[in-house]
Amino acid sequence: MNPSTPGETAQLAVLSHRFEAIVTRMQNTLARSGRSGVLNTARDFSCCILTADGDVLMTGQSPPIHVMGGPDLQARSLLEFYPELHAGEAFLHNSPYHGNTHAADHSILIPVVDEAGVHRFTVLAKAHQADCGNSIPTTYMASARDVYEEGALIFPVVKVQEGYRDCEDILRMCEMRIRVPEQWRGDYLAILGSARIGERALLQLAEEVGWDTLDDFAGKWLDYSEVRMASAIGKLPAGTATTTTCHDPFPGVPEGVPITVTLSVDPDGGRIEVDLRDNIDCVPAGLNLSEATSRTAALIGIFNSIDHTVPHNQGSFRRVRVHLRDNCVVGIPRHPASCSTATTNLSNRVGNAVQRAMAEIGPGIGMAEVGSGMSPSEAVVSGVDRREGATAFVNQIFTGTNGGAGSPHADGWLTMSDLGSGGTLLLDSVEIDELKQPIVIHRRGIATDTEGAGELRGAPGIDVEYGPVGGPLEAIYANDGSINTMAGAREGHPGAPSVQAKRHRDGSVAEVDICGPVVIEEGERIIARTSGGGGYGSPVRRDPGAVAADVREGWVTRARAEAVYGVVLDDALQVDLAATRRRRDELDSKELVQA
Repeated sequence: MNPSTPGETAQLAVLSHRFEAIVTRMQNTLARSGRSGVLNTARDFSCCILTADGDVLMTGQSPPIHVMGGPDLQARSLLEFYPELHAGEAFLHNSPYHGNTHAADHSILIPVVDEAGVHRFTVLAKAHQADCGNSIPTTYMASARDVYEEGALIFPVVKVQEGYRDCEDILRMCEMRIRVPEQWRGDYLAILGSARIGERALLQLAEEVGWDTLDDFAGKWLDYSEVRMASAIGKLPAGTATTTTCHDPFPGVPEGVPITVTLSVDPDGGRIEVDLRDNIDCVPAGLNLSEATSRTAALIGIFNSIDHTVPHNQGSFRRVRVHLRDNCVVGIPRHPASCSTATTNLSNRVGNAVQRAMAEIGPGIGMAEVGSGMSPSEAVVSGVDRREGATAFVNQIFTGTNGGAGSPHADGWLTMSDLGSGGTLLLDSVEIDELKQPIVIHRRGIATDTEGAGELRGAPGIDVEYGPVGGPLEAIYANDGSINTMAGAREGHPGAPSVQAKRHRDGSVAEVDICGPVVIEEGERIIARTSGGGGYGSPVRRDPGAVAADVREGWVTRARAEAVYGVVLDDALQVDLAATRRRRDELDSKELVQA
C-alpha cells in the first residue's frame, strides 16, 4: 500500500535512508578490513538486512547476483535449522543447496534480538573468498564433475559464534583446509565485523524509535516497493518471448550448454513470469546454477529492463515469478552436482537471455547481452612468492572486465565485468596487483573494434597481458564467449569473442583451453581479451558524431565506422555528412535486399 498521510510518507523516506545507511556502514567495514584483494581491491562482497521472517528488506549497492534471489532462502534455512535464535549467535553459511549462491561466497548471518529475546531482524554479510578449500587453488572450479571433486568446504548454516565468542573448533577446521589461512581468518573477521556493525546499528535505531515503528516500517516499505514494481510493469507492452543462448563447449559438456528462456509480461496484472524449466538436467561440471543464482539471474535481467528507481527487495520481487525445475542446470541443483561457478557463466547467460527477451517484446525496453565468462584477466592466480622469503599466495585478480550491453538509453558500460556484478566490482590497480602478487602486468587497454555495433553500442573488450616474477604462476579461470558471442538486440550486432592465449619465451603465441589451469613459467605471459557487449538497435541509426568520437578515442577504426555504421570521416576525423548519407543509403539498400 502507499503511505496515506504526508507524515507517513516522510517517515517511510527517513527510515528507508536510515536502513540504507546501516547497509552502507556494513559495506564500508568489509571494504576497509578485508585481507584478500578480491575484497579490499575488487570489493566482491555484499550486505543486506532481512526481516525476522526472512524477507529481503534493504540491499545497498551490492553485486546483484548476491542479494536478489538468495538471502531470503539463506535466512529461511537459518530458521529451519535454528527455530530459536539468541543474541550473540552468528552463523556461517555457504551451501548452494540451502540458499547460498556458491561455495566461494562465505556468508555470516546474525539474528538481531531485542532485550526480551525476540528475533526482530537478520543481518547478512557475504564475501567472495580467494580460496574456499577447493581441491585446486581456485575459487571457481568449473571442471569439477561433482561437489566431491570440487572439494570446497560446505557450511549449511553452521554456528560459529555463541555468546559473542568464536567456536574455535570450526575455525581451526577451516584453517586446515585453506591454503592461505591467515588471509582467510582476516576475511572471516571482516565479514563477522561487518554483520556485527549492522546488528549494533539496528539495536541503536530501535532504541531511538522503537521496535514497533521498525516493524511497521518494514511492512510498509515492502508494500510500497510492490506497488512501485506493479506500476513499472504496467507501463510495459504485453507479450511473450522465447530466447535461446548457449554456453561455449567446456569440460564435461563438450557440446556446450544450450539455454532457453520464456518470458511473459502481463501489464494489466502487474506481473512478469520467467520459465527456465525447458532446459537440460544438471551437468558433470561446475557450471550448474544454485536455486539462488537461477532466480537472481532472471531477476537481474528484468530489473535491468525497467524503471531503475524501483527498490530491490522482497516487495518488488513478489511481482515476478521464476519457474524452476528440480535437477536442472539452471534450476534447483540436486546434491552432489557442483555449483562452483554459479555466480558467473550460466547465470550471465540466463540474465542476458531474459533482458534480450524483454527487448523482443517491445522497443525501448530490455538490453542486449553483457560480456560473459571469467577470462584469464579475472583468473585466480597462485604460486610461491619468492620476492621476500617463500610464501604461498592465492588471490583472484580483476585486471580486465567484460563489456557492458547496449540499451535503449545508453551505450554499454565499459567496466561492467558481467551481469552478476552489475558494474559494482572495481578494476584492480596495476600497481597494487604487482605489489600483492609476484606478477607484472605488461599491457592493459581497450581492444579496438570489439564493441557490439548498434544505435547504442555495446562496450568493447579489454586486452590484458601479464606474467610471473621469480618463478611459475598458475592461473585458473572459466571463460565463455570465445565461440558463442554476446548477442545484440533489436538489430544490434554481437560483441567480439573473448580470447585466451599464452605468449611463449620466443614470442610465439598459442591459444590455450577455455578453462584453466594454465601454468605460466617465468618469461612467459598469459594473454586475455574479454568479451565485447552486444549492441542495441541498428548501427546505421547511430549518431554519426558518437561514431566519430569512438574513432578519435581509438575504440573503433575508420574502416569499421564506414563499413558497419555507415559513417565516413575526413582526414581530421570529422564526419563527412554528404558521404555518410550516401554510405548509409547503400547499407539500407543492402539490408532491404537481404530482408
